[in-house]
Amino acid sequence: MTNANIAQPVAFAKPGATLLNANDHTLVMIDFQSQMAFATHSIDAVTLRNNAALVSHAAAGFGVSTILTTVAEKSFSGPMFEEVTAPFPGQALLDRTSMNTWEDEAVIRRVNEIAKPRIVLAGLWTSVCIVGPALSALDQGFEVYVIADACGDVSTEAHERAMDRMVQAGARPITSLQYLLELQRDWARTDSYDMTTGIAKKFGGAYGIGINYAKSMFNAHEG
Repeated sequence: MTNANIAQPVAFAKPGATLLNANDHTLVMIDFQSQMAFATHSIDAVTLRNNAALVSHAAAGFGVSTILTTVAEKSFSGPMFEEVTAPFPGQALLDRTSMNTWEDEAVIRRVNEIAKPRIVLAGLWTSVCIVGPALSALDQGFEVYVIADACGDVSTEAHERAMDRMVQAGARPITSLQYLLELQRDWARTDSYDMTTGIAKKFGGAYGIGINYAKSMFNAHEG
């Protein structure tokens, strides 16, 4: 086949179909609790908490439908990280006995009430409490995204093999900062510009330091 026989694709100034927006998905934040964090070694606790906070603040800021769920909060695992719950004042946490969030009837009722075709997951541990709902949701026809650096496990091996398993099944891996910037996606969106850069400055690591420096020294503006 010659090049003359290959149809030339046409470019359009529009986002790809697999990019996330604030209205097309449900974020499920799972088991960001002390007992689960104690044994997490694939990511350090400070980075984990920072990334989880970035995700929760991004979701709340953009109005993403969000489910916060814990396992055995009162009897074993302890409260959810305050930086995860703070952006959602008054929102009830759905406590479970099941390791697989997708097997909890209260969570599933909420998923069906929200009725979005995509599920975005973050939490502890990757190989159990994230793999379970990821594979279950995929099996039931949902698109699934996993925020890899807002998840953690008992070892790097456990986390990486869990990510491999989900990706092989069709899940899409993303990162916490990527999640924030994908929701913003255009610096000309002035209504959310200050919020996005504010979250990045607080939780965005070196990128946030750079934003703060540029604004302070040069009054720089991404748009």
